[in-house]
Amino acid sequence: MGLTRQKHAKKNMGFYKHNFHFCEPFQVLLDGTFCQAALRNKIQIREQLPGYLDGATQLCTTRCVLKELESLGKALYGAKLIAQRFQVQNCSHHKDPVSGSACLLSMIEEGNPHHFFIATQDQDLANKVKKKAGVPLLFIIQNTMVLDKPSPKSLAFVQKLQTNQLVPEHQKQSIVQLKEKEGLAKQEGEKRRKRKRAGGPNPLSCLKKKKRKTQEGQEPSAEKKKRRKRKRNR
Repeated sequence: MGLTRQKHAKKNMGFYKHNFHFCEPFQVLLDGTFCQAALRNKIQIREQLPGYLDGATQLCTTRCVLKELESLGKALYGAKLIAQRFQVQNCSHHKDPVSGSACLLSMIEEGNPHHFFIATQDQDLANKVKKKAGVPLLFIIQNTMVLDKPSPKSLAFVQKLQTNQLVPEHQKQSIVQLKEKEGLAKQEGEKRRKRKRAGGPNPLSCLKKKKRKTQEGQEPSAEKKKRRKRKRNR
């Protein structure tokens, strides 16, 4: 079962790396429920998670999560001690703390620009995370950490990308930068200039030729008239 889970994790990580540009160190946002489950199941998150995700990880939480754990008292004291060891990410709730789930949701708004993973045992939070494209979800089941398969929302987003219906702004910029590096932009400009030069004959030159023909056609008729006049005078 361990090898099977590892294969699934590798496949799912490849999906997020390729389609949503996730890279090391992977930033994982944890809430109190995940920390409590890890404590209960004797899981060493810091030691085991990098091996499972096959890359360096940065474990994070928020002030709101810590405040929530403090308010819950002794029941979640151990989970609070675990969460306090992680890096605290700045959230927008400095003066008015919100629930841990609401805070984590606010951290992945606008397309998850910071490429956060969400680690939680809260089913309601997990369902809301699945409604957002490009947000990997971690949870604990049977004493093991599991990376959930890509959500239907993420799969639909990638399908749109593949059919060229939707191109993210950061991808457009990266394409332009790559073209500039390879000198493709200059080549395209040169091709366009060559196409402009390869045009048809100048219409003005055509008009000049027509005038010459009419002039040449008029000269012999004028000479004939002069000859006729001379014959009559004789």
